[in-house]
Amino acid sequence: MNLKLAIKLALAPALLTYGSGAFAQSQIEEIVVSSPIRASQAAALESKRQAFNVKDIISSDTIGRFPDQNLADSLGRLPGLAIERDQGQARFINFRGSPARWTSIAFDGIDVLGADNGRIPRFDSFPSVITSSVEANKAITPDMPGEAVAGFVNIHTFSPFDREGFGLSLEGGAGEQQLGDGDVSKLNGRLSWSNDEFGVVVYASSNEREQVTDNREYFVESVPGGLQVNELDFRSYNVDREDNAYGGTFEYRPSATSRYFVSTLYSEFIDFEERNQFIFEFLDEDTGLSNVGTPLDPTSGYQPVVLAQRALEDGKYDNSTHTSTFGADFEWNDWRVEARLNYTETENNTHLPIPRSVGGAVAASYDVTDVLNPQLNLFEVGTQNPINAADIEFALDLAILVDFGMDTEATKIKFDAERDLELFGADSTLKVGFMTDRRDAEGGSAIAFGGFPADVNIASFATSNLWDTDFENTIGGVYYDNPGLINAWGASVGSLTAPFDPDSLVGIEEDIFAAYAMVTHQFDWGNFTWGARQEYTDYTSSGPDLGIAVSDDFGDFLPSAHLNYDVADDVKLRVSASTGLSRPTYTEWRASAIVDPGERTAVGGNPTLEAETTWGLDASLEWYYAPSSLLSVAAFSRQVDNVIYADVVRVDGGLYIPSEAGNIYDLTGFANGADGELTGIEFNFIGQATDLLPSPFDGFGVSFNHTALDSEFATLNGRRFPLPGTSDGITNASLFYEKWGLSARINYMWRDAWLSGTESDQLAEFWDEQERVDFSVRYILPESLTGNTQVTLFGNVNNLTDEQDLRFIGSPATPNQYEGYGRFWVVGLRLDI
Repeated sequence: MNLKLAIKLALAPALLTYGSGAFAQSQIEEIVVSSPIRASQAAALESKRQAFNVKDIISSDTIGRFPDQNLADSLGRLPGLAIERDQGQARFINFRGSPARWTSIAFDGIDVLGADNGRIPRFDSFPSVITSSVEANKAITPDMPGEAVAGFVNIHTFSPFDREGFGLSLEGGAGEQQLGDGDVSKLNGRLSWSNDEFGVVVYASSNEREQVTDNREYFVESVPGGLQVNELDFRSYNVDREDNAYGGTFEYRPSATSRYFVSTLYSEFIDFEERNQFIFEFLDEDTGLSNVGTPLDPTSGYQPVVLAQRALEDGKYDNSTHTSTFGADFEWNDWRVEARLNYTETENNTHLPIPRSVGGAVAASYDVTDVLNPQLNLFEVGTQNPINAADIEFALDLAILVDFGMDTEATKIKFDAERDLELFGADSTLKVGFMTDRRDAEGGSAIAFGGFPADVNIASFATSNLWDTDFENTIGGVYYDNPGLINAWGASVGSLTAPFDPDSLVGIEEDIFAAYAMVTHQFDWGNFTWGARQEYTDYTSSGPDLGIAVSDDFGDFLPSAHLNYDVADDVKLRVSASTGLSRPTYTEWRASAIVDPGERTAVGGNPTLEAETTWGLDASLEWYYAPSSLLSVAAFSRQVDNVIYADVVRVDGGLYIPSEAGNIYDLTGFANGADGELTGIEFNFIGQATDLLPSPFDGFGVSFNHTALDSEFATLNGRRFPLPGTSDGITNASLFYEKWGLSARINYMWRDAWLSGTESDQLAEFWDEQERVDFSVRYILPESLTGNTQVTLFGNVNNLTDEQDLRFIGSPATPNQYEGYGRFWVVGLRLDI
């Protein structure tokens, strides 16, 4: 397929708005899957160009040529989108520097609950290979959910009609995590068949990664003359992570204008984690020991008494999303109709059994000249007799159980209809629709303490294997047989489970009804889309521990308008105004709490929280100077009211105890702030040398985008913070070469520091700036060797420069966490039949 034909085929579906045009998606995805790389990029850019709103599109061909572990990695390469990581792996998306909760996620146009607290999408549970393409909508139209405050990510899964007849794709790879020599593997496949009327596609994916997380944590203070180190925390994590996904679609197309289908998708993320941890306290005012707490002066020396603790763990984190949809697309009179029935359920669980030992004491020589790589040598108390961490004797062994669970389910009915007509003398399209969404959430958390069984000797589970580390292991840390230890604990006491704490219980029923109308007018100079969405929310939050239920309802009117002006054939100006809301997470909205009538205090959720409301402006100028190239600049602003954050807020005691009505209680939980603002400027360049340079240099290309951001909000006390997740700058760049079946890319991602907590202005917690360099290479074997089967060899290297990540309190001068993960690589083979 040549480039011009690819662009022509892409134009037709691109003219359709989100959620309409049942067959447009399969047509454009046929280009994405089967066309050359340049044609795929050209089709994606043409779809962006013809869109009625500000959006970016990632094609599956583009995703497949980056070394992305999951969908968060893929989205993080778009302008204005930044990644939040957990132990080095991409997890959440900060859409244009906004909190992760302000982004909604959808599969084939159906928005689903986030697996994290019911609102926040966990992108690490969605492997990139299950996606046919991804739309990142930055300006929201009335046919999109209102709670997409910052952005609406619409993931298109594969259609049976992407390919005619029989199709099979298989991919497998294996590699290694450099730190700890852990195994890395990936395996995925897709099978499809279709004729003129019927089609079926099934797909599955599994990725596994064993890694060591090298971690140091600190309690440090800035003091006159330097840094006072109060506590050093040495940790080594052995982590085994996997994500699995499977799904499929059966589709029937009785005519050129109708289709009926049923689809399902299940995706999960599982994290098995072993922790080995030793904590050394240089400051403990309660001990009464004059030589405990002596400041480390100047940065090296000897201290005869240092308190020690040990924590071990063999835990599990898992979350999953299962969504199924029945759909019908048909024409009725002059209307094009889409009807959907969807059921989605999510699960999010944590189980952490932790044997913790306290009351140990050592002597130590120290050198914290480089506080990020502290040197700490251990001795018997008051002597110079060296020992290792495993030799420390502890006064008391404690048993700690940490459990968390949240289950949600939602049933959605969605109906959209559009028709062409003439309004105000212009060719126009009217689109209307409604949606009902019934959501239920149950869950809670527990932290249980007790004595560790005396018949289990923790020290006997120490091995002789030293930690895998790129830092200094001067404490002589060794791995413990954590699974064996936890099994022995369980065998001694029976079940290792704990009931949820009463103040943590979540029981929420939420009903959302929405209706909208929008019109798009076509003119010689471009188009104009305007309309509004009305959303009505009714919820009940139960507090089983208090025997109460708090109910409320509210409505939101959400207008928007989008102007797209063709300055020239290849230059487009866009101006948009939109509104939205963000409802509290289910943990924030819970009615459960610990209440003390004597002190008139409560600790827990806040069922009276109001939704965050926003209005915003977007403007962009886009120059499509070549078929697969783009130069653009965009500016945007969001004004936010009722920003939700953690604080102490005054509430009526009758909320929890009817007889306390009229008495004011101090609730430690969540509150609505005010005066939030987010502004930014985006620059985006995509260029290919095809039309500029002769062979072989015409295979070179580059993509570069940078976003400058600023945000803040006011707390109830008038303190001002940046919004959580906002970096001052975000940069993504890629240099690539694609020719003769070879595709090689070097990729760079950077984001500036950002706030991760807002509980206290003295303890504002930030992640420092982060960067990643990745490399990927693909080679398609010649057809003369493979016949009708396309064979692709590939290799990926992630974290090429072996970056470590820093978290700090207030400023980088007072770090509280520093961790590394090492490089990892994978090589493999892909077959397309």
